[in-house]
Amino acid sequence: MAKPAELDARASTGVASTGVASTGVERVPAAEPQTRQTRQTMAVLVGVDGSGSRTAIAIAAREARYRGAPLIAVQAYNGEQVTEPPAMRSGSAEHTAEDERAYAESRLRDTVRDALGELADSVEVRAVLGLAGRKIVETAHKVNAQLIVLTSRGSTSMLLGTASQYVLRKAPCPVLVVPVSPSCP
Repeated sequence: MAKPAELDARASTGVASTGVASTGVERVPAAEPQTRQTRQTMAVLVGVDGSGSRTAIAIAAREARYRGAPLIAVQAYNGEQVTEPPAMRSGSAEHTAEDERAYAESRLRDTVRDALGELADSVEVRAVLGLAGRKIVETAHKVNAQLIVLTSRGSTSMLLGTASQYVLRKAPCPVLVVPVSPSCP
């Protein structure tokens, strides 16, 4: 028969005198500290293209409020914004890259304001140079997005545009594609 000291040692290791594991409370290791990325608030991202984006912006804002997440509106631009025909442009009418970004950001801010009114002040806007699908996915990775909201192109064929297809294939999070419809808010 085991001595009392042996029983105490076996009980503390979780092994009973019969050699079978005891059914006592198991110790669970403490959770590892969260990484910087998981501590960050995960954002809701809305891709804005100007064609019916008001609906997507409104739905993205609602999702962000529901999730307690910041809303980030992203619009890609190609850097070739032309304000007048080439024959009428003077040398002083040339735009710098910064002018193009500022113009695209201003248009984006106006679109968000049209969709949300005074709630637009809480939305972060990002005008990014490049292909829309790629830039939306890159931004989603950078901000640790928990949801991407896009608008469909309103095509009668029900096919998605190339940007939406790219985002659906490459997104790091769920993607919501919103139809352009007057019945949606």
